[in-house]
Amino acid sequence: MNDAPVLLDVRFDDAGLVLSGAPDEEGVYYLPRQGRASDTSRCSLSLAEALHARIRPVGTAETVLRSWATDGPAPGVAAWDDPTAAEPVRVRAGAVVIRDERMLLIGFEEDGQPYYEIPGGGVEDGETPHAAVIRELREESGLHGEVVAEVARVWKDDRREHYFLVRAEGEIGARAELDNHGGTPTWIPVAQLPTTPVWPRRLAWRLAHWHATGLPARPAELADSINDLQARCTW
Repeated sequence: MNDAPVLLDVRFDDAGLVLSGAPDEEGVYYLPRQGRASDTSRCSLSLAEALHARIRPVGTAETVLRSWATDGPAPGVAAWDDPTAAEPVRVRAGAVVIRDERMLLIGFEEDGQPYYEIPGGGVEDGETPHAAVIRELREESGLHGEVVAEVARVWKDDRREHYFLVRAEGEIGARAELDNHGGTPTWIPVAQLPTTPVWPRRLAWRLAHWHATGLPARPAELADSINDLQARCTW
């Protein structure tokens, strides 16, 4: 039995990051495995393209994109990192609700520093993520919603998180009637999301981008290991 780690080639050419072939039927690109035959089809994505592409394995892709966006192309070898292969300890569903160029967030404060979460919570036994996101939105904000589309799947801290664009009606409920762990529902301008301390960090600026350019054809797939919400994130 071979327990050697799977290694991936991180290569760049004049066009950008070299990936295995064209995207498959699910629109997924792959980082090529080290030692694969040289005649295997290849394609290249620029940084701007790669940041919004579905690249697997998602954990390795996060590391490669972080390095590329912050320090420039760094060719070499990377270890296979695929959090999607592990059974999550928790599945979360989050509601992306936008009205009048503002997005609904739940505001908190820790050590005098404000931070925000996208409304949502754990998917209960026997419940679908679609049902959970509507229930959680109602509990945390008082709004009644309808799922429009799933926009992202995020793997963070052994969790799998599903984020849905939700069309919501009504007004924010009285604080005493809400169940959001003491948070405050707040409308934040979508344009400010990239610089707002929002969990999950890698998703926040993409939501602003999608609001301006259109939703992705398929849910984005992101690993997110960021723990510093004040740090700049463009990857």
